[in-house]
Amino acid sequence: MKGRRFVLTNGYRWKALLNKPFVVFSIIMILKMLLVWIIVFDGGTGDIIKMLLTGISSIGFIFCLIEAFAYRKKFMTYLILDLILTGIYFAVIMYYKYFGVIVTYHELRQVNQVGEVNSSVFSLMDPYFLFIFTDIVFLFIMFASSKRFRAWTRTLSVKGRRSWFVAGQVLAVAACATAIIPYRQDMNEFQQAKNMGILNYELYATFAPSKDLPINAEEVTPAMVEREKGSAQPAQPAYWEAAKGKNVIVIQLEAFQNFLINLKIDGKEITPNMNKLAADHFYFPHFFQQVGQGNTADAEFVVNTSLYVPPNGAASEVYAGKELPSMPKAFAASGYQTATFHTNNIMFWNRNQLYKALGWGKYYDDRFFGKEDPVAFGASDEVLYAKTSDELARMQQTGQPFYVQLISMSGHHPFRIPESKYKMELPDRYKNTLVGDYIEAQNYADYALGQLIDELKKNGVWDNSVIVLYGDHQGLPIYSLNNNEKKLMKEIYGRDYTLPDMMNIPLIMSVPNQTPQVFTQVGGQSDIFPTISNLIGVSLKDQVHFGQDLLNHASNILPERYYLPSGSFITDKGAFVPGSGYADGITYPIAGGPVTTPLESQDTYTRAHRLISMSDEYVASLPEWNKKVTPADDTKQVASVK
Repeated sequence: MKGRRFVLTNGYRWKALLNKPFVVFSIIMILKMLLVWIIVFDGGTGDIIKMLLTGISSIGFIFCLIEAFAYRKKFMTYLILDLILTGIYFAVIMYYKYFGVIVTYHELRQVNQVGEVNSSVFSLMDPYFLFIFTDIVFLFIMFASSKRFRAWTRTLSVKGRRSWFVAGQVLAVAACATAIIPYRQDMNEFQQAKNMGILNYELYATFAPSKDLPINAEEVTPAMVEREKGSAQPAQPAYWEAAKGKNVIVIQLEAFQNFLINLKIDGKEITPNMNKLAADHFYFPHFFQQVGQGNTADAEFVVNTSLYVPPNGAASEVYAGKELPSMPKAFAASGYQTATFHTNNIMFWNRNQLYKALGWGKYYDDRFFGKEDPVAFGASDEVLYAKTSDELARMQQTGQPFYVQLISMSGHHPFRIPESKYKMELPDRYKNTLVGDYIEAQNYADYALGQLIDELKKNGVWDNSVIVLYGDHQGLPIYSLNNNEKKLMKEIYGRDYTLPDMMNIPLIMSVPNQTPQVFTQVGGQSDIFPTISNLIGVSLKDQVHFGQDLLNHASNILPERYYLPSGSFITDKGAFVPGSGYADGITYPIAGGPVTTPLESQDTYTRAHRLISMSDEYVASLPEWNKKVTPADDTKQVASVK
């Protein structure tokens, strides 16, 4: 009899506990934290226990608030809060799968751009990610369809002992502080989130102070930058004015990584046109992206200003209100026409503001290119190049040199081009994989590029121009690849695919009357402006810029801010990623191989930190321009920003 009473008593207690939303929703949130942990952090047993302790403290504080002050509509409050927290966890998963960083409030402010890239977002999603919403769907269905369930939820509106929950809040705050305070000085945001717990980190990151070093903007001069980089321009630089008076055509290739150059799969060339350009002109195989959250638009910013991206947000939005020193302005002052070409709408990623700040003379967007032959978010690269080549021929006929930038887009993530654009047959092992889709899309992008080259050679523009081609950013994030796709990348590289491989994009320059050459020094997108300026003969000695002329320097420091944690940088030795700071950081060698302890000195780490802090402070000190932009005249296909 006693045994029966014990079972009944304990059964009643369990049922009573499951009738308490505090307990039920706590269990649900713990399960969701575990899912995030498995996908993002992949930690060991000790890490999981730490995650549970930090996570329970943060959700415990929030749930105690509900019990103490929102008990009248308790169930619906829990359900709404469940939806909000689940949204945060889901955003963490999805953002990590592409960028490799932990999303915060600052990044979520750019959610207005998601509608334009929803196909990219959904392509990153494994079906099991949706399990995180299972409870919400079930509870909403039950609430909408069952009177008995709704009646049960009303019984939950019972006021508990507020003093208990206030005490619980005090304990939770103390536990959260214990999780946050020891790690608030760490450089690596990924490690911070892992140590603090997701919700604690999200709160901390919203109000965290800048990680920049204290810099006086008035002291940021070209000479100071050169000292930090160790990159003073020689008195008589090589290739100075080697292309004086020539046109400059900069072609930004969407998501084009360097491993594609000279790649063959089962004996078939993937990018024959880029391969020929690399063999016949200046080729920089150790060249790296330096973009921020704005990806393509930020590549435009970095290339045209030789400045670094901001710590939070896209440069195209954060810095678009500034009077930016830029390549369009510098070249216009030397008598050049300037224009930029992009088949998307100029409003995307705030380009209508950015282009004004950069000083472009004209822009060409979807009103010029139309909606025909769509690929990705606009007209295909074939349309971009065909219409642009005709326009460049007209510009050349004026007798005035021009600087133009072409933004390709057909190779955009998730790389699902129309079947009519397939120019190759993939081996079966590559089909229906992200790697295979990427290769197909870039094979088509290379095909379209070949058409542009042919047209420019026919109309006489090619031989009278410096042609610069580079990738805007990575196409295959390490964080997005499944095991099969990682095997395919290992087949391509002959070794594991690493962080430097992901960040490595090509740079190719066609300079009239120059012999082919491979430059093996490390470079980045901030180096394009000073390198072209040297070729054209436009002096930057009095202009603050953070890149260096790649034709006259053998060493480099490239601070990185996105896809890698704060404090990361790239040199010829590899990609350095800090831990709490320098001492526990690691280096990923450029040529692959095992991860090592720091290969660069702490002085290099400090200089990289100073350089990016200097850029932030310098841009912040620049004056604002009048943000009023005259509405574009819809009767014209070419819109002027002047």
